[in-house]
Amino acid sequence: MNFEHTEDRRMLSDMLRRFVAEQYDIATRHRNAGAEHGHSPEFWRRYAELGAIGALFAERDGGLGGAGFDIAVVFEALGRGLVVEPFLDALMVGSAIAQAGTPAQRESLDGLIAGEQVAALACAEPDAGYELSRVSTHAERDGAGWRLRGTKAVVNAGGHADLYLVSARTSGAGDEEDGISLFLVEASAPGLSARGYALVDGGRAAELRLDQVRVPQAALLGQAGAGHALLEHATGRGLLALCAEALGAMDCARDATLEYLRTRRQFGAPIGSFQALQHRMADLLLEIEQARSAVINAAAALDLPDRLAREQALSAAKYTIGRIGTLVAEESIQLHGGIGMTWELPLAHYAKRLVMIDHQLGDEDHHLRRYIALGRQRDRSAS
Repeated sequence: MNFEHTEDRRMLSDMLRRFVAEQYDIATRHRNAGAEHGHSPEFWRRYAELGAIGALFAERDGGLGGAGFDIAVVFEALGRGLVVEPFLDALMVGSAIAQAGTPAQRESLDGLIAGEQVAALACAEPDAGYELSRVSTHAERDGAGWRLRGTKAVVNAGGHADLYLVSARTSGAGDEEDGISLFLVEASAPGLSARGYALVDGGRAAELRLDQVRVPQAALLGQAGAGHALLEHATGRGLLALCAEALGAMDCARDATLEYLRTRRQFGAPIGSFQALQHRMADLLLEIEQARSAVINAAAALDLPDRLAREQALSAAKYTIGRIGTLVAEESIQLHGGIGMTWELPLAHYAKRLVMIDHQLGDEDHHLRRYIALGRQRDRSAS
């Protein structure tokens, strides 16, 4: 199989990397992260003008790409700059709308792709861990519409989103896949409140409270009770995006560490000349290449019709990225010494982001268990 990027993807990658390197330095990133919205609306629109948001969606949905490698190219470039603009949730919410939205619902894709709207996925709950099927938020029929009540946790970009994609249980037990429905809820809906807070990596999230929030029937995305498969589809694209973002961050942490080993002198010689440090760095470089292979495999598998093969590749990549990302963060800081933890050095922020990525959409332990469970399902289906 040929894994070389097409000319269009190479041009997109080069353009985004150049833009991030020239326009999005670490000071700009900190300023955007500390802004009222947790990102810069101006930069959000500029990324849209560059086609970075459109590249995440297929042409039939108003985008420019939408394949696994398009998503990987965009997020790898974003990872190099620790970009805080809300790409991840735009991808996941937009993918769900593109997959199952009515013509009226799909109109919101135009605002997302143009950088005029911010969307947030609200599926995690305080006691649910990482399981998409553990939903205690409830939705009940209310005349011609629905009434939602419950709490959502760690909603990225949730403090200032315009549109939320909310998972709620309309039937079944609290951990069953059947009975989960998805609703598009406007931020202005009465009874909806968001409490924003800062994350350790510089991003922002929010706790979402739905207190008898009434939405019309038109807010239901897809079929009632059949939202789990759609949620899995959307978060699968998010998993690939996070893995690619981590890869970009790893490359920058690697480059910074190599430069430090070349320039930091001790006992009259660069510390990079010490054999013990060379061995540690060589091991780290091999691990990063292993992570790159996992991302390539996940990108190639993203649109496979075989659900088990697709989801196994995504969980394998997320497990690999979680393990190696943590290793890169630890080794890079240790090779720098105490200076590696200072706020002024960009490396510390790459390390924090790598650790945070491990915990988004399931950490390495969760995805190792999921990979094993999916493998057993494949064995049973084959026998």
